[in-house]
Amino acid sequence: MSTPSPESSRRNRSERDLQRRSDSDRRDRAVYVISVAAELAGVHPQTLRIYERRGLVDPARTEGGNRRYSEHDIDRLRRIQELTAAGLNLEGVRQVMALEDENELLRQQLAQARLDAKEAVEATHRQYRRDLVPVKQLPTLFRR
Repeated sequence: MSTPSPESSRRNRSERDLQRRSDSDRRDRAVYVISVAAELAGVHPQTLRIYERRGLVDPARTEGGNRRYSEHDIDRLRRIQELTAAGLNLEGVRQVMALEDENELLRQQLAQARLDAKEAVEATHRQYRRDLVPVKQLPTLFRR
């Protein structure tokens, strides 16, 4: 079994990143009107308006001012429902979700920092390899 080349590895990683961004773009595209979003989330449309007023969700708006919800918004609405079903009030839900959002941001920053550190270590090791001189090529300092 052969080991993939570094170039092949980088190319595969780039393709995965592109796919991930494409999926993310699709999830962030605001396409659902309020009635469809409410049905998908299992709540009444008026409940969505309340959530918006309380700052729990921030749907996109069309030029005419109509709300449009994305897949990401729908997932957020479902999470709100889970938390309220568990007994939290809307302020508690807002605080929990703010902490969850902060936690996700910190996880992303940590993953990026780990990647940066790994790349720095690899660059340092590559530099070491360039600086090493084979023993046969070392100059002789003292002759007898």
